[in-house]
Amino acid sequence: MVESLLQDELNAGYNLADVCIGAVKDRFMNDSEERYAAIIAALTGLPGVSQATKRGFAQYGLKIDGKLFATVPRRGGLLLKLPKPRVDWLSDSGDGERFDPGHGRVMKEWVVVKMDAMADWLDLAREAMAFVGKGNPHD
Repeated sequence: MVESLLQDELNAGYNLADVCIGAVKDRFMNDSEERYAAIIAALTGLPGVSQATKRGFAQYGLKIDGKLFATVPRRGGLLLKLPKPRVDWLSDSGDGERFDPGHGRVMKEWVVVKMDAMADWLDLAREAMAFVGKGNPHD
């Protein structure tokens, strides 16, 4: 079945590298999005929590009082806004990576939690929600 879907894309004029990269990316993102869906279900009913619907950096992001605290980045994983010491700890432990939005400068309060992290994604999302919701002076 997968071979026939890939062959359909090749027949439609897509090149092999793009088709293969897209298939891997789709599989990787589906795992992140499934785990993220559980976070959305657990947190969106709480006071002040909403889900962003606009395109771009905060696509499908979770917000508290209008401030982004969690989203799924294009490359997978879970992107969270947490205090710098927590970001440092997650990065040092191997559970996360400091977030670089692409301009070569990492953001000190943003971390991408890896798919294979030992840390629980929902617990970390709750930490991020509490951090951002407390009126962080560094916004």
